[in-house]
Amino acid sequence: MKKILLLLLLNSLLHYQNINAQTRTLDSIKAELRKHPQHDTTRLNMLVDYVLSAVNTNTSQALPFMQEVVSISKELNHQRGIELGYIYLQLYFSDRGDFAEAKRYTDTAIYYLAQDTSRYAQRNLAYLLYNHAGDNLKLGNYDEAIENYTKAAAVLEKIEPESLASVYSGLAEVYNELNQPEKIFEYDRKAIAEAEKSGEKASIARRKLNYATHYIQQGNFAEAEAILHQTEPLVTETKDAISQALFYQIQGQIHQNKKQYPQAIASFNAAYKMGVENDDKYQQIALLNPLVNTLIEAGKIQEAQSMNDTLLQKSLLYNMRFGRKNAYENASKLFLLNKDYFNAYKYLALKMQLADSISSDEVKEKANKIEIRFKVAQKDREIKALQAEKELQQLQLRQKSTLNYILIGSALAIILISLLTYRNYKQRQKIHQQRIGELETEKQLMATEAILKGEEQERSRLAKDLHDGLGGMLSGVKYSLNNMKENMVMTSDDANTFEHNIHLLNNSINEMRRVAHNLMPEALLKFGLNEALNDYCAETSKSGILKVSYMSFGLKDKTIERSLSITVYRIVQELLYNITKHANATQAIVQLSASETQLTITVEDNGIGFQKENTLPTASGIGWKNIQSRVDYYKGNISINSSPEKGTSVFIELNLI
Repeated sequence: MKKILLLLLLNSLLHYQNINAQTRTLDSIKAELRKHPQHDTTRLNMLVDYVLSAVNTNTSQALPFMQEVVSISKELNHQRGIELGYIYLQLYFSDRGDFAEAKRYTDTAIYYLAQDTSRYAQRNLAYLLYNHAGDNLKLGNYDEAIENYTKAAAVLEKIEPESLASVYSGLAEVYNELNQPEKIFEYDRKAIAEAEKSGEKASIARRKLNYATHYIQQGNFAEAEAILHQTEPLVTETKDAISQALFYQIQGQIHQNKKQYPQAIASFNAAYKMGVENDDKYQQIALLNPLVNTLIEAGKIQEAQSMNDTLLQKSLLYNMRFGRKNAYENASKLFLLNKDYFNAYKYLALKMQLADSISSDEVKEKANKIEIRFKVAQKDREIKALQAEKELQQLQLRQKSTLNYILIGSALAIILISLLTYRNYKQRQKIHQQRIGELETEKQLMATEAILKGEEQERSRLAKDLHDGLGGMLSGVKYSLNNMKENMVMTSDDANTFEHNIHLLNNSINEMRRVAHNLMPEALLKFGLNEALNDYCAETSKSGILKVSYMSFGLKDKTIERSLSITVYRIVQELLYNITKHANATQAIVQLSASETQLTITVEDNGIGFQKENTLPTASGIGWKNIQSRVDYYKGNISINSSPEKGTSVFIELNLI
């Protein structure tokens, strides 16, 4: 969808020569480029022609030519060439899932487009906003996606309404992610209407296929199938690669719903192969999962295993965590079908761990946005009211100053009053500024509190689900197996095998309890921070990986609020985890000391240490950032002392009042 929208403008950007109006092969353009090495507009036009052809056939060949478009355009001070080169690069990296690099080129392109007020620049800006909105959609940044799509639509309505269909389809996809069916179908119908106005058959086919996809996602397969039949002639006629891939995908989903597994497998395979041919990594990962599930439903376990291995390998290679999560879940199903309960649980745990990670890194903040916005909305209104009052007072001051200039020669008393009024105004202004600062600080604290609270609630929920759900199921399986053992006559070998499986099941139950305990320690809730940390350090020592000594001072008879206890426990837990993972240490000491106003944490190890410049303020790990945010919330301080081969000492102070 993105490529076609972008390429509508290319022929007019650099005023191509007549030769560019012809469809040529990449090899012929390469030959012309070799004959013309001079850095001039002729070579620039050839490079753009090559990139245009490569985008339509095989984008992976185009990167060095895109970069040369930028370099030559800068040499020639060719504004439109620079703009186009950066838009090409944004498209290239976006198609490969490298959204961070794509964002970098988006910002650069916007910088150059802002300096160009021409119609071409406006169109380029609209297409760039459209592409960037699509990237934000894939990343789950729905607010930014809606904002960018809306900006693109506002530009295109004025200069190129025939391209609005793609924008409306994008908005339908955003509302699909937000699960707002009325908005989804509203923008789908708008997209179809705009495509039909343009008369472009490939665009009409894509919009209708998107419409069918959304009906499937809402569970209305009959309506989706009807739309698919209407669209099939257009897909066959246009031979558009994107429409064909989407057509096969929808067809596969409909066959799968009808349990027509051979047809579904054939359709999914056809769509996946097109994703490979187009080098569309996101499409490949997205299609492998329904293919694996269909193979499982069809009973083709070996083929399902092979395709799931491919899904896992590509997800790791392309760093697409949603694909990895699906692969872990599929692997758990496959092992369960083979009655390999140990590996089934192992991959289920991996899937849950990854899902928790995704939730912590990407979804949690967005899930809390509504709650946080609700809490800070009133504060924002107060700040705006104070700012409005400040502006009003400034206006009043100017009026008073004008009056004072008129009367200054005859009324010394008025001057004195004006000075006093001015002083009083400045004092009030200072008070208002302090109040604004206090409100900003309070808003930040509320946001941090909401995030920390949501994190601990999610951990508690996961721990309860593991203990009460999966733990109960595994215990039930163990009880049933023990009953079977008492009522069965087995040979010695069978008895040994049976005992071994019981042992594996026990290990699984213990591992599940350990994971649940780490998520929300029972000792912390029942006996308090001191006992919980003592237990945790003792358990770490028992593992044999690291010997941990724990000491506390002033905590025996002191009551510490639950939120602070959880914060301290998570900090110590993260520090010991970092020691076991990075320090190569054999011993560690954990000390807690409490006074009336402060709680101090000291964690030392005898590991390999590190250079002082690699201290917490420059660390980039998520664990260090979590520690820093928790310490900042309690207005505390962190001090690190370390040097190579001499271990590390971390000292943290937290305020109790």
